[in-house]
Amino acid sequence: MTLAPLDRRTFLRWSALVPAVAAVPAGLGVPAWADEAAFVDAYRTNVSANRTPETNAVVRILTGMQRLWRTGSTWDSGTVLDAAVLRANVRHCVAVTRARTDDEARRAFVFDRQHQSYAAIGGLGPLAELYRSGAQAVTSITSAPDGTPPAKVDDTIPADAPAGSALGAGSHDSALGLVARLVDTVRGNFASGNPSKYAYQYPRPWRLTADSRVVPTGETDALGFPVYRSDVVVAPQLLRQRSTSPVDDAGFPSGHTNAFHLACLALAYAVPERFQELVARAHDLADTRIVAGMHSPVDVIGGRIMATALTAATLADPENAALKAGARDQALKYFTAKTGTTADTLFARAHTGADEYGDRRANAAMVAHRATYGLPHRATRAEMRVPKGAEVLLETRLPYLDAAQRREVLRTTAFPAGHPLLDGPEQWGRLNLFAAADGYGAFDTSVRVTMDATRGGFGANDSWRNDIGGDGGLVKAGTGTLALAGANSYRGGTRVEAGTLVAATPGALGTGDVELAGGVLRASGLRTGGYHQTGGTLSVAAEPALLVCGEATLERGSVLELRLPGACPAHEVDVLRARRLRGRFSALRADRPGYRVVPRYTPTGLSVRILREFS
Repeated sequence: MTLAPLDRRTFLRWSALVPAVAAVPAGLGVPAWADEAAFVDAYRTNVSANRTPETNAVVRILTGMQRLWRTGSTWDSGTVLDAAVLRANVRHCVAVTRARTDDEARRAFVFDRQHQSYAAIGGLGPLAELYRSGAQAVTSITSAPDGTPPAKVDDTIPADAPAGSALGAGSHDSALGLVARLVDTVRGNFASGNPSKYAYQYPRPWRLTADSRVVPTGETDALGFPVYRSDVVVAPQLLRQRSTSPVDDAGFPSGHTNAFHLACLALAYAVPERFQELVARAHDLADTRIVAGMHSPVDVIGGRIMATALTAATLADPENAALKAGARDQALKYFTAKTGTTADTLFARAHTGADEYGDRRANAAMVAHRATYGLPHRATRAEMRVPKGAEVLLETRLPYLDAAQRREVLRTTAFPAGHPLLDGPEQWGRLNLFAAADGYGAFDTSVRVTMDATRGGFGANDSWRNDIGGDGGLVKAGTGTLALAGANSYRGGTRVEAGTLVAATPGALGTGDVELAGGVLRASGLRTGGYHQTGGTLSVAAEPALLVCGEATLERGSVLELRLPGACPAHEVDVLRARRLRGRFSALRADRPGYRVVPRYTPTGLSVRILREFS
């Protein structure tokens, strides 16, 4: 089979590199692993001796690759099974490396040679320098050399680094030693991508086409030839003579990508205040592998999938329970002390200042695109089944939800089905951790959220920014504050029993009825189906503050609070409009002293005048 030419440039022929008929190594042809243990229970099988789906849990969860590529008996005798996907895969590499700027090439060089765990620290944004100092984390790779370096460039501890400094995530004996140890444990003995590289033998892009241009790193082979130089990719015989052994240097899955995601997700567990930014950082760093010409999108996607599963498995392992809890506690105490904040205010401090990942919308778009790189797919409605143990990835980000609820968050925020790699065994590739950090994607049944403000952090205050659909509804309980900030369409209604629920958008509470039984409902221009208040406080601003499509009922014990703007409005303010209004508030007040609220009820609503009281 031959790939079609791209823009008048000729790809190396698959007839030379990939014969139409190829032998299949034992284990890669028959899904005998169907009844194998869940990945989180078998992740320790990922060792160099195990290279088949039956013997290696990582090789198994990557078997979506078998729908694209059949491994041959030698590195250059594989078979293309899905030409559309693999053609688009190589074309992307060519397009990116052709358009690469000098600055992009230099950035790719830095992250090629820098310790991947150190690179992950950049996702901490305004907290990054505090982390580097507290963890005593250092690097010698901060910029790219001018031109091709004469020899391989390795990351080392700088001569002027303080005593006790360490590469990567930092020193285990530092003020953030448990965090550094957690990162190193997640990237531990069972986290290598090499067994899967040997199993699949999918070539790097520069072995598939001379048009994929590599950023040289200075590494050379025994004959003195640059290892990653596309200009030596002329024919298979030259590849065998002049380059690193292709058998030992396959592209799928990307090892750097695996390492970037492992480190970022470990840090995200310890510092969940930067959870989404660290997820974005992982995708950003992984993309530099394509920019550098070292890997293709398929390689990068494979690296992300294995890292997601490996992180979950390591965090779920009972042997690491004390370590992960200690790392989270240590990080929280360290950063609150260094920033002069509390657990409740650390999130705001973690997002104040220069931040490479300060644009949430841009981050979300980047993650969504790089989940598949737009490779061809066949959309399906296949059910998302969250893999066993995956919920641990959200344990510190959504601490007020139980394990079953966190699984439901992962299910309802997952990437769509239809992508061969993402749809692989256990569907680890479909997990969208960035979206999951913003709460549910749908309420398919009634969801009860109980937050404990005394625990601080996200238990005291959190915001869900997804657009929530579904037939179910929400019950807000506990003492904490939850804000819904999406354009929500869930139909099962909303009940507030305790704490505070903030309706941050007009459609925040979906299309069903709203019941306020206790606590506080904060709203501004909110639209609801029906409205029933039996207690608690409705705290409103703007006019009209509450638009009720159905009937509004106010029972004894209902309180209304008006949140005043900077100046007291001189005119009458609409508070509530409904098709029909029954009952009255037991008490009305302004949110600051010195003002009196005078109501005017009608059969379809309520308006008020706010008067200044003079002593």
